Amino acid sequence: MSFASSAREEIAQRSPTKECCVRAAAYGIACFAKYFDARGLVLQTEQPHTVQLAQQLFARCGIRGEILEKPRASGVLYEFNIRDTEQVARLHELFGTTGRETSLQIDPGLIRCQTCVSAYIAMAFLCSGTVTDPQKEYNLEFLTSRTNLARDFEALLAEHEFAPHRTRRNGVNLIYVKTGANVERLLRFMGAADAATQISVLKAFKQVRNQTNRQTNCDTANLGKTARANAQTLKAIRYLQEQHALETLPEVLQQAAAKRLQYPDLSLTALCGCFDPAVSKSGLSHRMKKLEALAENLRQRQQEGQEAVQ
Repeated sequence: MSFASSAREEIAQRSPTKECCVRAAAYGIACFAKYFDARGLVLQTEQPHTVQLAQQLFARCGIRGEILEKPRASGVLYEFNIRDTEQVARLHELFGTTGRETSLQIDPGLIRCQTCVSAYIAMAFLCSGTVTDPQKEYNLEFLTSRTNLARDFEALLAEHEFAPHRTRRNGVNLIYVKTGANVERLLRFMGAADAATQISVLKAFKQVRNQTNRQTNCDTANLGKTARANAQTLKAIRYLQEQHALETLPEVLQQAAAKRLQYPDLSLTALCGCFDPAVSKSGLSHRMKKLEALAENLRQRQQEGQEAVQ
């Protein structure tokens, strides 16, 4: 089962208790159904639990509707409809509509409390929403062909600080929520606590993984830097050896060169502990730089001498 299907199934299991919340949930279905006009109401979905919940909610409001199954090559399409003349009249009486409105907008009087808001948004999601698998990205969206409804719905989400955005895709209004925190909060608000928890766990995992990757990259960069520095110092020391100049240097420089030759892979910090008594990192660094500078000076003098002979 996909993440979106699992979230829908979880939401469909919720059951509002207060009368106002039941009506708000039914109103959410009506607003985001395929049709809601003078002919009645038609909701179509691939989720059987959505049409079953719709039938139960309207039944609690005293309105009968029927469920149809329409086989297709891609799978069964489930339909919940209210078409009976008497039931359609009750439907519009319930929401204070006529079915002849030129545009559909959210009536605040039908969403009275915080739980009403949750129920309304949850049903909008079941009818027209989807959520992307958080393994890929964080995105939760709602679709509607009704422009004024889309504008009101965006305002409703914004009022509850879900930071929604609105656009149009292929002539249809799209209201969407980005970022893991907002998607997680909205799923929990709609009643999909398990789906929200999955996102929370995934976010924590990604954070740990990213921190580990950053640390690994940092360690790798440091190892590379150490290796390059060691190679440069070793090259200088071996050159001084070849030119029989190492034994002419002060004892502290000879000791530093001997330790570096003995432990070519150790970092400067680790090499400090190989001395008895131990030396400071700054002191050892100064000695290594001195060896490199002496080797470079010797190399330049030899080149100048060769040029003079020529």
